[in-house]
Amino acid sequence: MQLVRTRNVIDTAGADAVIAAAEQAAREQGARVYLCVVDPSGEVVAMRRTDGAQVASARVAVDKARTAAIFVRPSREMEEQVTNGRIGALALHGAACLTGGIPLTVDDEVVGAIGTSGETPDEDEAISVAGAAAAFSVSAFPVLTYEGARFAAEAVAAAAVERGVAPVVSAVDPGGELIFLVRPDRAQVASVQVTIDKARTAAIYRRPSKDFEEQASGGRPSALHLARAVPLQGGVPIEYGDEVVGAIGVSGARSADEDQELAGIGADAIAAALSVAVEA
Repeated sequence: MQLVRTRNVIDTAGADAVIAAAEQAAREQGARVYLCVVDPSGEVVAMRRTDGAQVASARVAVDKARTAAIFVRPSREMEEQVTNGRIGALALHGAACLTGGIPLTVDDEVVGAIGTSGETPDEDEAISVAGAAAAFSVSAFPVLTYEGARFAAEAVAAAAVERGVAPVVSAVDPGGELIFLVRPDRAQVASVQVTIDKARTAAIYRRPSKDFEEQASGGRPSALHLARAVPLQGGVPIEYGDEVVGAIGVSGARSADEDQELAGIGADAIAAALSVAVEA
């Protein structure tokens, strides 16, 4: 059973190379655009503006790049669905159905994406295509597999059964996106989203979500403004060496403290299993 795998992700130098190639194409065309490169989760790695680009295009470039990354396809395909009558595509979570986002791939795996905004859709896309054609570098990171996520979540579920509680348990990847969820029959419905929020917080901030609850209740209420952070204990990172490969979230036990304890049990269980796998 493989608990973690290696994933390539575009790095800073790689993003700079893609941006440089796209910027060169933009200058040759006299285009005034924003250029954005994101990682596979759709988070910004690098961004640049050519002289004269309209301010409104800044966020649009990010949206196009994110769409190409998380849907693993050019954003043009999303716009064409809408244009061809599939209006429901506009409701897809995280999608910006606008031409100009192109995935960046290595060995058939999406390692990021580039988005361009500022000129016509076709011109934006051509610039992104030029950027994607550049030689770019990536960094390899360990990430939680489906089997690893299930192992961690089910370790928590087993411990919960022994305690006579029925919380909802989630395991997410390093970008905070759900991989596996356990929802016992007796679990409260409200805990489904809460457990994901806790796990996401622990994954993307690389620390237990309890840290943020302590900040918020300990005199720093501004911690509530931290993007995508939920200040509720019960989220614990899953570490492999020096890397956070995912996180476990628990919600719905008898208390917040017990949520935290159970999440720790899951993180410790997979850490132990990974240690044995390395030694073997």
